[in-house]
Amino acid sequence: MSDKQTKTPSATERKRSMADLILTTFDWVPEIPRGYVRDIRVRWALEEAGLQYSVKSVPFRARNAEHFAHQPFGQVPWLTDGEISIFESGAILLHLGERSGVLLPTDLQGRREVQEWLFAALNSVEIASLPWSIFKFSGDTAETPGRKHLDAFLSARLQHMESVLAEREWLSKSFSIADIAMADVLRLVHRFGGLAEHPSCRDYVARATARPAFMKAHADQLAHFAAAD
Repeated sequence: MSDKQTKTPSATERKRSMADLILTTFDWVPEIPRGYVRDIRVRWALEEAGLQYSVKSVPFRARNAEHFAHQPFGQVPWLTDGEISIFESGAILLHLGERSGVLLPTDLQGRREVQEWLFAALNSVEIASLPWSIFKFSGDTAETPGRKHLDAFLSARLQHMESVLAEREWLSKSFSIADIAMADVLRLVHRFGGLAEHPSCRDYVARATARPAFMKAHADQLAHFAAAD
C-alpha cells in the first residue's frame, strides 16, 4: 500500500473509535409523541451501524442553559462524539453516515444521491408533513382554508414520493441515512392515515420499520420514557 493510500477501518476499529458516543434526549415526554421523538432517528442509525453508544437524559420541563448550549432551540436530540456536540437529527445522521462507513456510500455519485434524499426528506417532505401532523396531534378537525391548504401541500409531496417509491426499494442503491429520515417522516403521516391513497409509500414504511435496528430503537425509546412515569 502506497503512502497516499489509507486503510479502511475495520468494524472493530470503528466501534472502538465511536465508543464515546452519547445520545441526549428528554427524560420524559407525554404519551402521544412517544415512539416519534426524533432521537429515534439517531438510535436507528446507531443500531444499523452497530456502533456503541450510551443515552443521557435532560429534563423535559426544566431546560437549562447547558441544554440550550447544545441545542439552541431547547429540543432533542443531540449527539456528543468525543469533544464534538451535534444537534439537528439530519446533521447527526450525516455525521454518523460519514463516520460509520455503513449508511453512506463510498462512491461520489452514491454519496451525493443519499445526501440529496436526506435533505429532501427534511426540506421537501417534512416541511409539508409536520404542520399537517401538528393539527392531527391537536385533534383540530376544523375545515378552515388554511387547513385545506396544508392538506393539499402534503398531498402534492406524497404524490411525488409515491412515483419515486413505486420504482425502488430504497432511495439509493442500498438502505442509508436518507431512508432513516424519509421513513421516519412518512411513518408519522401514516400514523394519522395520511398514506391511505399512497400504497408505495405505505410499503416503503413497512419495509423500513420491519428492520431489526428500527424495532430495537423504537422499543428502547418507549422503554426510556416509560421508565420515568
